[in-house]
Amino acid sequence: MKVDITVPELAESITEAVIGEWLKKPGDWIQEGEQLVDIETDKVILEITAPGSGELASIRKQTNEQVQSNEVIAVLDTSKKGSKASSAPAKQSKDKAEPQETASPAAGEAVSESHAPPVATAPAKTSPAVRKLAADHGIDIRSIRGTGKGGRVTKQDVEAHTHTPKAEADPVPKRVAAPQAVPSAKGARKEKRLPMTNLRKTIAKRLVSAQQQSAMLTTFNEANMSNIIDLRQKYKQDFEKTHGVKLGFMSFFIKACIEALREFPIINASLDGEDIVYHDYFDVGVAVSTQRGLIVPVIRDADQLTFAEIESRIADFASRARDNKVTVEELTGGTFTITNGGIFGSMMSTPIINPPQSAILGMHSIQPRPVVQNDEIGIAPMMYLALSYDHRTIDGKEAVQFLVRVKDTIEDPARLLLQA
Repeated sequence: MKVDITVPELAESITEAVIGEWLKKPGDWIQEGEQLVDIETDKVILEITAPGSGELASIRKQTNEQVQSNEVIAVLDTSKKGSKASSAPAKQSKDKAEPQETASPAAGEAVSESHAPPVATAPAKTSPAVRKLAADHGIDIRSIRGTGKGGRVTKQDVEAHTHTPKAEADPVPKRVAAPQAVPSAKGARKEKRLPMTNLRKTIAKRLVSAQQQSAMLTTFNEANMSNIIDLRQKYKQDFEKTHGVKLGFMSFFIKACIEALREFPIINASLDGEDIVYHDYFDVGVAVSTQRGLIVPVIRDADQLTFAEIESRIADFASRARDNKVTVEELTGGTFTITNGGIFGSMMSTPIINPPQSAILGMHSIQPRPVVQNDEIGIAPMMYLALSYDHRTIDGKEAVQFLVRVKDTIEDPARLLLQA
């Protein structure tokens, strides 16, 4: 019986999906649930697994080809018996593979004389980007021992695998001391060209589009973080013991933004053609950095969640984002976004709106700075806040007042309890 292997239903917001490296080839015996290939979209990486056990009859879509929802990418023949397909062919393929492992290296390749090349085993589980990096270095991804979660091969594993052999085989001659180091004509200056991933291409398109198609403006303010720091320091151990998750700053900012969004609903609105769409719900996107780029998973109905529930959602997103396990649905939608460049040391920046949203709040690093308090100069932990907004929808007055409301709530977190 022939079974079609198809692309899963993609969200309407996804315009492109590209086939990654196939982990199997036609004629291979496949176990049910075994991973066959990754499909990389502009948001996430989807793992395509075998719907049943059988022989991979054919591959319809090759690596780097674009595909759409429900499109057939391969055919599985489930009528083949596992006992025949998994014994004899496996032995033959192994016999054929052995001479290739001992074949002479191609020109320019470095081979250690004291160690034979590792024998390729089962395909390593990793992302298309990492497999592309390995291919660029001429490395069989199956020969690398993964140190990531579940044995996943990471970018660091590939880079570590490339270091020693080539350096030993092509040593750089020692240079005589000279007033100026003149690069040699051969091998001293190197360049590496890699294609952009679909996620990076999509990020580039959206950032350019956001700046070209919106009247984006940014207003700044600063918040004294003393009270929140003291509150967090006082209760963080009890909070983690009770809820099993750490108390961070993001939950405070999400709660503060929701209170400000209630007061200024235009900030939570979006522009659809010539219509302004007001949302009576609060789906807050939280920017999360991954090896593939920035993604923005959405916390649905954030106004109905407790501090602990918000922190748990954020921790879960961050964990799954590292393993490309965030779903398309979790990245779709959102009425307002918060991004925290402070975790990377950013002191001030102008975040770019995430269309079709109308505004985004940027948090930054906390720095001790001199401030005037009660007519006296003192030192306080201060954070710059930046609100970028679409001036077509939001007036400057509303943007400034919204940011002041967030600042006041952060500086006096008791407002969150009293809703004052």
